[in-house]
Amino acid sequence: MSGVTSFAAHAQRLVPGLVMCALIVLAAAALEMLEVQLFGRAWIERLVLAILIGALVRSLYVPGPRVAPGIRFAAKTVLEVAVVLLGASLSVTAIVAAGPALLIGILAIVVLTTTGSYYIGRGFALPWRMAVLVACGNAICGNSAIAAVAPVIGANGKDIASSIAFTAVLGVVVVLCLPLLIPLFGLTGLQYGALAGLTVYAVPQVLAATAPVSPLAVQIGTLVKLVRVLMLGPVIIALSFIARRRAARDALQQTLPRISQVVPWFIVGFLALFVLRWIEVLPRPTAEALAELGTALTVLSMAALGLGVDARSVVQSGTRVSITVVLSLLMLGVSSLALVYFCINL
Repeated sequence: MSGVTSFAAHAQRLVPGLVMCALIVLAAAALEMLEVQLFGRAWIERLVLAILIGALVRSLYVPGPRVAPGIRFAAKTVLEVAVVLLGASLSVTAIVAAGPALLIGILAIVVLTTTGSYYIGRGFALPWRMAVLVACGNAICGNSAIAAVAPVIGANGKDIASSIAFTAVLGVVVVLCLPLLIPLFGLTGLQYGALAGLTVYAVPQVLAATAPVSPLAVQIGTLVKLVRVLMLGPVIIALSFIARRRAARDALQQTLPRISQVVPWFIVGFLALFVLRWIEVLPRPTAEALAELGTALTVLSMAALGLGVDARSVVQSGTRVSITVVLSLLMLGVSSLALVYFCINL
């Protein structure tokens, strides 16, 4: 009975902070709806708005001890649960549909861009965690990849906020500018769709970039984008091993860690849901509902991370991060254009 009482008391301490985060999410959702009303689409998605609003609130008000436990819980545990639920949103159907040649090309682009972006960031003296976040955001799926990778490598709120803020802005620029390449390079609908899928961050942004061109561009762009998102799974697993090895090295530990120490619990959960979706034990409607819940929890955790970030510190690191994101994006764009221009001739 005492255990139940203790649990209830702990849960009660979390409520004020969680309510504050939820209010920020509601504000972000309202702004996203306003964007749709004014511009026909949401150029800045609610995940980005949540972390920006949270950082703005933090610059005006430092959360006190009453709300701090709930904010910490949302920033860490809720984000880890969101990563688990992300496994339900991945399907190998897209891999089968893409075919081996296109799959190898996408894999090569992701590996090249992730590695190259990381070293660009390190060359500009970014902390290794922030360099990893920028690299994964550019190479895979923007804000969602940053949010998923962050708990795996133990990134702090400042790193996450900086990576998301600058990546989100340039993501919108890519959507606006990408159609200009069609007449410049004489791209077919198929080529342009593949290029959009390789370079644009989010699936809705892919639709925004390809819908004005042709239905074929929409179809191939969405397919390529989904395959690119699937690369997040192997990247997360690899980073969990790398992060643990770095932690062991920094602590001067000479013994090899146990598997349970190397792979965090939420990575195991992520893989379990992915496998259940793959073998079709998890029905599609259930998987979609879990994916939606994961998205909502991610936005909630971003609000919490924003509340833990001093916006002034983000601005101070802005020049190096923005240069890294721009150069990484240029590398992604050039390599993707080369792939579709020379290897896709339909």
